[in-house]
Amino acid sequence: MKILAFASAVLMLATSASGQQQKASPKDSAMGTNVKVVYSKPSKNGRLIFGGLVPYGQVWRTGANEATEITFDKDGSFGGKPVKAGTYTLWTIPGEKEWSVILNSDTKFWGTQYDKHKDKDVLKVEVPSKATGDEVEKFTIRFAGKNMIMEWDKTQVAVPVVVK
Repeated sequence: MKILAFASAVLMLATSASGQQQKASPKDSAMGTNVKVVYSKPSKNGRLIFGGLVPYGQVWRTGANEATEITFDKDGSFGGKPVKAGTYTLWTIPGEKEWSVILNSDTKFWGTQYDKHKDKDVLKVEVPSKATGDEVEKFTIRFAGKNMIMEWDKTQVAVPVVVK
């Protein structure tokens, strides 16, 4: 009987630990017309995000865990610049009023190793950032009309995306 109780306790702890791990920065995806983004969703958890956890003027992996990936099913444009069909990693350099958004052709590396792969950048666009009315707890990417929208804390950035 003691062995059964011990096994049950171990199973409960393992289940609880794996549930907590999944909740930290769960994987998610966003779909637009002929474009898909796969990323992890970190939480604010009361922290200062932009200008704090995510410093201004430094490359950010645009989410958590693995590098965020964006796949274009067809040729199109990203931030007004042409982009070929394919899969890219998505990077950002947040600023107080403007962000740089970068597509990189190397998709085979961990999310914090950008500097080793920046020679594979395909394009870089500048887009304005704006304050949101409400606080967004989890980093979110979504598509609305012809824009890919990134939101977290009280910041929103929209990148025009058109795929033919």
